[in-house]
Amino acid sequence: MTGADSPNSPAAPVDAAALLRGLLLDPGRPRLTWYAAGGERVELSGAVLDNWVSKTTNLLVEELDAGPGTVVALDLPPHWRTALWALATWRTGATLAWGTDPAADVLVTAAPPAAAHAQLVVVALPALARRAVVDLPAGAVDAAAAVMTYGDTIGWVPPTEPHRTALVGTADGQVPHGELARWWSGARPERLLLGPQPSADWLRTVAGTLAAGGSLVLVDADEAGRLRGDGDARERLTQSERITAQDLGTAPTARA
Repeated sequence: MTGADSPNSPAAPVDAAALLRGLLLDPGRPRLTWYAAGGERVELSGAVLDNWVSKTTNLLVEELDAGPGTVVALDLPPHWRTALWALATWRTGATLAWGTDPAADVLVTAAPPAAAHAQLVVVALPALARRAVVDLPAGAVDAAAAVMTYGDTIGWVPPTEPHRTALVGTADGQVPHGELARWWSGARPERLLLGPQPSADWLRTVAGTLAAGGSLVLVDADEAGRLRGDGDARERLTQSERITAQDLGTAPTARA
């Protein structure tokens, strides 16, 4: 059954908390699967995805005091860990900004800047990383090590305020928490093969597909390029992952 046909399909989520609750209605089904060049594969069921987001939410609240009014800058590529940090940021009621916003309260990045930041979280992108793979500036949080120490279920979080900004840096301008469901609406409950897109567009597709009851097979830029050029490999992946829709994007245009 697809997400649309399942008797456990949730009503359309109105916010990040409702989206996460929907993951647990069919907890064993794969919801995020990640492929990177070199053979890296990660699969997160609904329960595991919810668990990761819960731990990350607890870290944001308990260690970094995130909540309504906090701006969390997300300087990460399209990646399964990026989806976790975005959902956790929204779950705290904070504002998600793209890039290294110098005015942000918290910067989440895989490449720490030379200049100090008030609150810095360093994310290791390799699947098996248990600690940072770069040198940590003084006072930085090592996400790979720290996230695992937090609870598997969300503890206390401040109530989300619908009028507060949930997302900045999109073509739609600022998106308040009360409008997130409208912003990510329109996706179908597909098993979607998704390549990199501009950050906000990619996140909109990821959140919308999950909210609609679908699932995603995410690939990095190198893997997307390989699949665009190798129809047989793309067909094998489509069959093995039961993919029902594809959006690998287009190859980058070469500069003159």
